[in-house]
This record gives sequence, structure tokens and C-alpha cells, in this order.
Amino acid sequence: MGVNGRNFQRQYKEKLSDFYSWKQLAHAEQYIIYPKNLGPYLTIDETALSNGELYTIITNKARKGKKGAIVGMFKGTQSSDIIKIILEHYPAHKRKIVREVTLDMAGNMNLIVKKCFPGAMRVTDRFHVQKLAYEAVQDIRIKHRWETLDAENKAYKEAKTKGIEYHPEVLSNDDTRKQLLARSRYLLFKPEERWTLAQWNRAQILFELYPDIGKAYKLANNLCEIYNWKIQPDIARTKLAHWFNDIEKAGFNAFMTIRRTFETHHQTITNYFYSRSTNAAAESFNAKIKDFRRQFRGVVDVKFFLFRLCKIYA
Repeated sequence: MGVNGRNFQRQYKEKLSDFYSWKQLAHAEQYIIYPKNLGPYLTIDETALSNGELYTIITNKARKGKKGAIVGMFKGTQSSDIIKIILEHYPAHKRKIVREVTLDMAGNMNLIVKKCFPGAMRVTDRFHVQKLAYEAVQDIRIKHRWETLDAENKAYKEAKTKGIEYHPEVLSNDDTRKQLLARSRYLLFKPEERWTLAQWNRAQILFELYPDIGKAYKLANNLCEIYNWKIQPDIARTKLAHWFNDIEKAGFNAFMTIRRTFETHHQTITNYFYSRSTNAAAESFNAKIKDFRRQFRGVVDVKFFLFRLCKIYA
């Protein structure tokens, strides 16, 4: 229509919208509250708005990332500050309707839910748990990659000293060992049935040359299978106990860290098998915020950005 974009944005902010009469304007950068959006099933997560500044967000799962989804947004991740705001502004009878909250393994998130929604079951997101196992596999791969790089550098120097040209070993799929370990990163995050033919060939060579990577990958896949089975919590506990025994036999330090994590969060992890709830709704909402931020080409005026966000999702 031939209207200057910047002028229109300024007119919308200052005249057309009700930004300056927004009830939450005074404290918007610190917290935004919508007690009326509370529901039986919530998610809690953190996201970055600008310059790595983190906000803790509570959303209502039933709204499926649409209007009424935002229950509260709080600057930072300090549990004591967020708990104080929630207890002060969210009535006790409203908080009592919350039956379940899905979250990751962050201690501050657990404390917020425990103090503010004491009647709610806390469910640790399965994908955060599985990610720990797959990252343990990657740690072993990276260790071998550094060893291979060091070996190649030494071989190259020796060849140079002798005045001959160095040629690294080329494997049957035309990868060198260094390339094999670098290119195997993505296939180790995927189940076997989703590998391409090239990835399948690469995996067979990788597991033959580095049996410990194959063993670790199998352990991570076994954990994923336990989550995929539709089993009762008691059966899940038994299967996880067997999985811990396999970890001990394998002797991988990275997997022992996972065991300690399970010991800390065992109750909220096994709660997953009651309702099979995940934190996917929170991750999806974070993606919406990132896309909204991209449309804004970054966040300069945080309060106005939050106002626009709440107009759509609160």
C-alpha cells in the first residue's frame, strides 16, 4: 500500500495497539503471569529471547501452542525468584488443579514444580534421558577421533623425516579412519532401521574397527527400546535395573554418569511410564518463539516483543 514499514511499526506500537495500557507492562521484563491459563497438564522449560538472556516459560499443554498457551514467563532461571512470584500471584485453588508437569532434568525446574504445584506428578522428558545415552556414545567416538588424528600426525612427521610421501589407510568405503569417525556422527544418533545404505556400510566398518563404539551404541539403543515399549512402571523399573547391570559390565565411564543421573531423578523418570507424557509441547513452543524472533529480525524492545507474543499465545 506504499506505507513505510518503520512508520507503520511505530504507529502500531504507539497508537493502534494497547501496548502502553497493557496491565503487565510495568513488570513485563521480569515476569508475565496468566493464572487463568492454568490447566491440569503443564510443561516448563527455558528459552533465550536475545543475547542469550534466558526466560523460564510455563505453558498449558491443552492449548497446543495456540491462544491461552502461556501460563507464565519469568526472566532468568533462579528458582527462588520464580517460586516467590508464582506463590504470590497464582491462587492456591488454581494451582491445585495441576495434575502433571513435564520437564527436563534441571534441578531448578524440579524445585519450582515441587514447591508451586505440590499435587502434580513430575515427569522427566524421555528425550532428554535418551540424549544423555547417545551423547555418551559420541564421547567414545570423539576420543577415538582424537587418537586417530594424533596417530596420523605422527605418521606424517615420520614420513616427512624419511623423505617419503605419506598416504593414510583407505577403507573399503573410501573413507580414511579420520573421515570414518567424523562422518559417523549422525548415524550414531539414529536407530539402525533409519540408516541409509551408505550409513549401514559405514557403521559395519566402524563397529569392526572400534568394537567399543558398537557396544555403546547398542546400550543406547536398548534404553530407547525400553521407552518405546508400552509397559507398566514396575516392569520399566526392572528393565532399567537390567540395563544398569549391562552398563556396569561394559565399564564405560560416560554411561556411569547416566546411572548417577538416574539415581537422582529415578522417580520422575519412571513417572513417564504412567502417562507417557513428553516435553515436546514445550520444545514446539520454543520453536514458535524462535520463529517469531526471526520475523522480528532479533529482539530490540523486549517489552514490545513480549507484548506481541502474549497477544498471540496468552
